[in-house]
Amino acid sequence: MARPLVLVLDGVEYPVGITKVDRDKLYGRIEIEAFDEKGREAELRILAADGKTLINKGGTALATITDKGDSVDRNDLVPITEDGDKIESVPSSFNQNNILAKAEVDDYLLQIVKSVYLVSPFEDADISGLLDQVSAGEIYGFPFSYRGGVEYDSAYLIGSGKDAFIVTGKQAELDFIKLNESSVLNNDEEDEISVDDLSFDLM
Repeated sequence: MARPLVLVLDGVEYPVGITKVDRDKLYGRIEIEAFDEKGREAELRILAADGKTLINKGGTALATITDKGDSVDRNDLVPITEDGDKIESVPSSFNQNNILAKAEVDDYLLQIVKSVYLVSPFEDADISGLLDQVSAGEIYGFPFSYRGGVEYDSAYLIGSGKDAFIVTGKQAELDFIKLNESSVLNNDEEDEISVDDLSFDLM
């Protein structure tokens, strides 16, 4: 059964449902089918390391092993930091109330988008107060995790008119360079190149 995502704004809870905006549904998709000379559909196979054995689809699998070659169950793995400290997992956003905080446009524009979700009322919930705020141009941010995991994504609630969207992803880390920043050039005579020495055929 679908669960609501509860967004909290100014102390008011808004249960919403979210639907992922699929690129294929927006723009369509192209599938390429290959056939041999007899009209039989081609199948993807994997060439083994020996260079001559062909492995059918589903004939390979990934396994996690220790440095001694022993198999390890994925449920036994524990995420740690570079210093060896255990990383506590975060819960799914569907299992808790999500407090919305006002965000700046610059924060939203620095988002490296991972997923976009269309927001709708959950069952018969009234979310008009929430839609009014985003329709007025307000942007709200909150930490988001669909299933829970090691860390949250950043999420922003935006909208226009009667439509609202949740945009999830990670914040970009950008290094800005000043327009008049210059680098130091080596002025040794042996490194100097005249215009006559340049070959424009290489450009």
